[in-house]
Amino acid sequence: MNRLIDRLSVEHRLPRADFVQLLSSFTPETADYAAARARDTAQAVFGKRIYIRGLIELTSFCRNDCYYCGIQRSNRRAQRYRLTREEILQCAAEGYALGFRTFVLQGGEDPYYTQARMTDIIASLRRNHPDCAITLSVGEQPRETYQAYFDAGADRYLLRHETADEAHYSRLHPAELSGAHRKQCLRWLKEIGFQTGSGFMVGSPFQTPENLADDLLYLAELQPEMIGIGPFIPHHETRFAHMPHGSVELTLFLLSLLRLMFPDVLLPATTALGTLDPMGREKGILAGANVVMPNLSPQDVRSKYMLYDNKIATGAESAQHIADLRARFARIGYEIEIGRGDSPRLKTTH
Repeated sequence: MNRLIDRLSVEHRLPRADFVQLLSSFTPETADYAAARARDTAQAVFGKRIYIRGLIELTSFCRNDCYYCGIQRSNRRAQRYRLTREEILQCAAEGYALGFRTFVLQGGEDPYYTQARMTDIIASLRRNHPDCAITLSVGEQPRETYQAYFDAGADRYLLRHETADEAHYSRLHPAELSGAHRKQCLRWLKEIGFQTGSGFMVGSPFQTPENLADDLLYLAELQPEMIGIGPFIPHHETRFAHMPHGSVELTLFLLSLLRLMFPDVLLPATTALGTLDPMGREKGILAGANVVMPNLSPQDVRSKYMLYDNKIATGAESAQHIADLRARFARIGYEIEIGRGDSPRLKTTH
């Protein structure tokens, strides 16, 4: 197995059968070996620096009914909220004072945030903070809307493909959503010039090692600047409430594989990792990740953006506790980097 890890670190890609073999039968020893190679790879590009992004969760309304998501349209018990333009700008101002130079605006696909409203928010953020990067994560939109967001000043866009296999995609989403259209959106984002992020859930219902191998091969084709993966965690109000959560160990192993495939990619240690394991984000960094996204959302809405059960919403997850995060990462030999943290491959600025 170590031979395959070594080969991946040189060639940055393996045949599907080799990926399936790695994912089907990896051991703790294999994972440790991959993590060591991934750490060396990440440090060669980024040093021991961790980029921070300030997360602003805009809205818990969503027009979609994805079967795994706690804010799905049909969840009548979800706590719904929307941030106003003024609240969003205030969150960013507070984050800027704390040292953040990247803001991530994330939310459900909420029709309230029309193209006009969103471009106004983006342009206002750009005027107020011209030295900052603006990242959006607001789902599938028409190409012209993506273009308008880019023209208004957004730099990056995060849109997980979730699963590259169309049949698997259809088991996780209602019929009106398709994996093919999700991939089309990602192509548009790349064509427009966004620093583009994609990714997938680890251990989602019905997922197989073959599915994960296809996810890795799809990402090799897409060549995103950012990749976000995290373990699936069920939400008690969805049809997958009784499904087991994804494996932290498999997620960490996949982080290492992704770092070896994409030495210069921006790779977060996600909140979901920290939800399942108190040391999950530190383990993610040691497996090859180099990004964390503390929460800048107002305190009174953080617990309402509940995509899955027990999502971290307070404590070190909140941006105001960045000193604690700094100390936690210092204990494993890393430092938080204050700055935009652009992809080494593409430095799109406005």
